[in-house]
Amino acid sequence: MQRRRTAREIPPPLELQCLNALWSLGEANVQSVRDKLAPGKPLAYTTVMTMLDRLTRKQLLSRRKNGRSFVYTPLVSKDEVRRLAVNELVNALFEGSEGGLRVYLNGVEKPADSGPAGVAVQPVESEAEAEEPQRLDAALL
Repeated sequence: MQRRRTAREIPPPLELQCLNALWSLGEANVQSVRDKLAPGKPLAYTTVMTMLDRLTRKQLLSRRKNGRSFVYTPLVSKDEVRRLAVNELVNALFEGSEGGLRVYLNGVEKPADSGPAGVAVQPVESEAEAEEPQRLDAALL
């Protein structure tokens, strides 16, 4: 049985990198976005143009003609995209429970692992297990 595909609300990684560039630039043409991305990820002009066109079709950017090129402006804030990403994460991995995400981020894996008064119980490590990484490092050096 094949699962029905739905569009993600957050942009894929390369589109998100273009959005990040535009958030820092305010507004820009394709070449300016490409230049902003260039130090970490040199991309072809046409690739950046395609990403900006997709973001425009998704109504995440607006564009206006300026001479022979388009100038792109973000229509969504970084915080809006962050909220969407966190909601997607919570729904996909924590059954929609924001509390489940909080518990995970605080380093408590399961409430059943807690001791008295909700204090997390950490597994006890033997001396031999504690020294194991040091012996392994010494052996590798």
